[in-house]
Amino acid sequence: MIQPLALVLYEKLIPGSQLVIRLQDLNYRVQPLADPKQLATIAQSEGPMLIFADLETNHPDICALIAGVRRNPQTAHIPVIAFSDESAESLQAAARQAGATAVVSNTALLAHLPHLLEQALRVE
Repeated sequence: MIQPLALVLYEKLIPGSQLVIRLQDLNYRVQPLADPKQLATIAQSEGPMLIFADLETNHPDICALIAGVRRNPQTAHIPVIAFSDESAESLQAAARQAGATAVVSNTALLAHLPHLLEQALRVE
């Protein structure tokens, strides 16, 4: 059985490492990204099923990276689930504007992961 690939961009151990473990438990092959600037390149070369992006990183503009994935015809179809602390409303709004498929809080991400996966992967 082939495991679908999920790219996970995060810096904070919680919820990032918990997300990686939960995805592996759901039979995803997970590739954490150490360098956010590689998101578009790796998404294009590896062809992931999903991308998860922590909005609260030291990178100055994660939302620009999400928009870059959306602009590329080879990666535009990949669902992007962005997550952050509930108080980061401006980051969440910017991620929606950039084209994130779903934007959720850290706690909702882990609590509702199977449902989020189902929604993000729904073909319309």
